[in-house]
Amino acid sequence: MKIIVLGAGLVGSLIARDLSRDFDVTVADRSEEALKRINELAGVGTLQIDFSKENAIKETVKDFDLVVGAVPGFLGFNMLKQVIEAKKNIVDISFAPEDCIVLDDLAKENNVTAVIDCGVAPGMSNILIGHVTKMLDETQYCEILVGGLPQSRYWPYEYKLVFSPLDTIDEYMRPARMKINGEIVEKPALSEIELVDFPPIGTLEAFNTDGLRSLLYTLNIPNMKEKTLRYPGHAEKMKMLRETGFFANDPVEVNGVKVKPIELTAKLLFPMWKLKDGEKDFTIMRVTVKGKKDGEMISYIYDLVDYFDDVMKVTSMARTTGYTCSVVVRLLAKGLYDKKGVCPPEYLGMEDRVFEEILKGLREKGVIYNESIVKS
Repeated sequence: MKIIVLGAGLVGSLIARDLSRDFDVTVADRSEEALKRINELAGVGTLQIDFSKENAIKETVKDFDLVVGAVPGFLGFNMLKQVIEAKKNIVDISFAPEDCIVLDDLAKENNVTAVIDCGVAPGMSNILIGHVTKMLDETQYCEILVGGLPQSRYWPYEYKLVFSPLDTIDEYMRPARMKINGEIVEKPALSEIELVDFPPIGTLEAFNTDGLRSLLYTLNIPNMKEKTLRYPGHAEKMKMLRETGFFANDPVEVNGVKVKPIELTAKLLFPMWKLKDGEKDFTIMRVTVKGKKDGEMISYIYDLVDYFDDVMKVTSMARTTGYTCSVVVRLLAKGLYDKKGVCPPEYLGMEDRVFEEILKGLREKGVIYNESIVKS
């Protein structure tokens, strides 16, 4: 089977390396520098493609059997649409800001399976919630707490980037949607800060972000929220920058020159956030789902603590995101999941065999979700 990975970034390159053990894999990207790094991987081909050109993606994928989407979020929706129009199955981690469910009819018309948001969160968080929802008679509440952080903390931000910097800033700007008593409500990002203990890490802060995505509409859960985890104090610093205008896109005039504040912020802030050689990260997530089973209240709690891979020299965020994607790619390649249409990851969790295969595949990579069940 011939597989093409669209995007040669940190996660896309890991997915390509993993899949190349079993498939004929090619990676496409516009960056010559990124493709040079891919060329160092044995058995992986490359194509230099400008994804922004009209129909470039559709033409690129036509000779492949399956597609992995790993492009920046702002390209994600158009990329997905072109792959569907090319009648190719896809597993996507691009996390487009648009509602990709609107492409569901197009995918069904073209007999395409398009698994979207197939990373760690969204991704495995949705899969876990979908699985528990199927087991319960009535699901009343779910909560996702998730973050990627540096193992070593340095002033002033105690934070390092493990994915797109602009996507991080967008996470701090976009209102957080959640469900309260069956109604979708919005609250400011970075709001409702709380401290949460996570052995063996310690105390982290959690604040509202807009990470529920498809869960708001696909599952009948009246109360749900998602929060991002950082070291304590991070949210207040980000709120200060946001409210001062450092994240704004509208130009301001400085000595007769118009400057976009976000561009200045990026120039100053992002180098401080870059994970440098020798620095290591970890990923932490807790998914809690509560409801009734046989008239009894029950809570399912899934905990993940994953660390930088010292052997492969791969970040934890790339591991937890990329391996979720590659495991699902293998399921599609084997025909174990073939539901047509645009499929958010919670759909996969609702199929028992698929769910077990995903957990098994991740365990083999050392990405382990520990389950706790509490009855009350």
